[in-house]
Amino acid sequence: MKYFDREGRLTEKSSGQDRLLKALYTHAAGRLLLKPLIRPSLSKAGGRLLNSRVSALLVKPFVRWNRIDLSQCEKKKFQSFNDFFTRRLQMTARPIAEGEQVLVSPCDGKLSVWPIRDDRSFQIKNTWYTLNGLLRSGSLAKRYEGGFACVFRLTVDDYHRYCYMADGLKSADRKVPGVFHTVNPIANDCYPIYKENTREYCLLKTKDFGTLLTMEVGALLVGRITNNQPRKTFVNKGQEKGRFEFGGSTIVVLLPAGRVRLDQDLIENTRIGGETIVKMGERIGVSAGT
Repeated sequence: MKYFDREGRLTEKSSGQDRLLKALYTHAAGRLLLKPLIRPSLSKAGGRLLNSRVSALLVKPFVRWNRIDLSQCEKKKFQSFNDFFTRRLQMTARPIAEGEQVLVSPCDGKLSVWPIRDDRSFQIKNTWYTLNGLLRSGSLAKRYEGGFACVFRLTVDDYHRYCYMADGLKSADRKVPGVFHTVNPIANDCYPIYKENTREYCLLKTKDFGTLLTMEVGALLVGRITNNQPRKTFVNKGQEKGRFEFGGSTIVVLLPAGRVRLDQDLIENTRIGGETIVKMGERIGVSAGT
């Protein structure tokens, strides 16, 4: 994996998890083992286990192994592993970049940005996607021709709550059922994971950025996507939108053509095959009118 921070520093690393997933997704025997793992029933069963009190025993070794800093959490003791995984940080831990014409990251994660072609397709790594397949709506897909798809990939060490990127009028949520592949790029080379995985999305009508589409994508062992405001309502930039339970996961944001000027480092890092490490609330672009 190739990651850049916002200062341009490069980190390249491959974990034991990456090697295991490569074996599961790229070998015939591994793909046989994979079939039961991606079923929603297994993710739900895993969620029940990780909500149990005994699962709290996993927290300390997990924190130590992944070098997670708990100093900014609202609480330090947890009733279950999921209680830890969905922990809330203190308000000062993720400041929201100010300015009506500043677009912020909805979450912590590894960001890549992909231009959407006029045929409503875009490429993530080596896999092509169509907006029609992702959204299952041709009329909605047409609205994002020529724009950008921003892919925020969360790994297990990231903060798994997410926020709204701007002030605006939010639509009701729409759920798209599916399975639970990992969102690791290894899987993306083998399966069109973002149009197979369970996901839900909403539209956010804004003054400065047009109508943004925000989609949460479940992943391997993510038993639940929890959004706080499922119905149509007005929301504010930085307001908590929801959370993922255990596992890696992804947020995909579609930007309409000509309305947002993304920060150049995000575009350049994606072009050379890397992802950019971002934090919830930090600037990722500005209104194209500025």
